[in-house]
Amino acid sequence: MSVPLKDRPLAQVKEEIIDQLILNYSHGEISAQAFERRLDQAYDCSCQEQLATLVADLPLHSDPRYNSEKAARMRTPFTQSSEQVNGEKITAILSSDQRSGEWVVPKEIHLNNYLGSIELDFTNAIFSHPEVHIYVNCILGSDEIVVPENVDVQTQTTNIMGSLVNKRVSLGPRYEDKQRPRIIIHGRIILGSVEVSIKRTMKEKLKAFAFDLRDLFDGREQSKSRNRYDG
Repeated sequence: MSVPLKDRPLAQVKEEIIDQLILNYSHGEISAQAFERRLDQAYDCSCQEQLATLVADLPLHSDPRYNSEKAARMRTPFTQSSEQVNGEKITAILSSDQRSGEWVVPKEIHLNNYLGSIELDFTNAIFSHPEVHIYVNCILGSDEIVVPENVDVQTQTTNIMGSLVNKRVSLGPRYEDKQRPRIIIHGRIILGSVEVSIKRTMKEKLKAFAFDLRDLFDGREQSKSRNRYDG
């Protein structure tokens, strides 16, 4: 016997509904306007039964191709390679240092910032550990840490006339993705600032994924049609 919809975790139901919306849009079952409207409604919805009504009229429920594309594009890159990167130190004295792109994240990062600026952008980073510790020593400087929405962040710092802003404080569900990375920030901030922010929200990322998927599936169908015609 299946669990009643109202008794299932809201986050899990919402993810399944959003998957079904993207799947049907990518196969041309609903328009772009309808997809965006329903996606916004799904994000704002806090009732499992109301979520279900958003896809009640849609014919497609699953597609192995969708699952493989989502796994390849939407998961935070994670590797358990034998080449473990355990620690790294970044020092900025009256200077700036930036790390972005596809870089392998070590288990520990030590930031020493004196009257400088340091930016760590984890948007496309490859995590080699499920839990990453960042130790900040920020004196009259600024540290900016940019993370994707599916990476959790906790802060455990001492602030002395300093500023800490964490816009990614909430912890996401771990029922599905056991390797969901978590960043823990330790250290001290003296007359400086540390800010944790999100460059692109998960909703924006899902919309871009849906549009790319529509183009991908359209291209495949057109290719099949040409092959049948040529044959």
